[in-house]
Amino acid sequence: MKTTRTLGFAVFASWLAATGASAHHSFAAAFDLSKPVTVQGTIVQVRLENPHSWFFLDVKDPASGEVARWAFEAGTPSGMIRNGFKPGLIKKGSVVTIKGFHARDPSQKMGMLRELITADGTSYGLFGSQQGTAQ
Repeated sequence: MKTTRTLGFAVFASWLAATGASAHHSFAAAFDLSKPVTVQGTIVQVRLENPHSWFFLDVKDPASGEVARWAFEAGTPSGMIRNGFKPGLIKKGSVVTIKGFHARDPSQKMGMLRELITADGTSYGLFGSQQGTAQ
C-alpha cells in the first residue's frame, strides 16, 4: 500500500512538473534578440499577472499618423515588485518609451520589454527599476 501511494505521488509530481514546464516558454524562442525595437506611445493597459507581465500601448507612426497597438512581455510580477516596480505605478494614458526585442514574427506588433522609460526619465527594466529602489 505504501509503495502504491509513493508511486502515485511520484507520477502526480512528474505530471505537475511537466505541466508547468510546458506552459512556460523561453524569451529567446518567442523574441529575436538580434532585432532591438524602440517605441514611444500611450499606455492602454498594464497586466501584472503570472507567468509574465504585459504592457500594452498605442504607438503613432510619425510618417502616416496611424496608431498601432503594441504588446510587450515583461518579467514576473513578483520579480518586478521585488525590484521596485509597484502595481498602479504606470497608469493608463501615461506616455512611455519602451526598448526591447521584436517578436520573431515580424508581422506582429509585439516585443520583449528590456526597458520602460517614463516621461520623467525613470527607467524600469524587465524585472523592475534599473536604478534600484530608494532605501
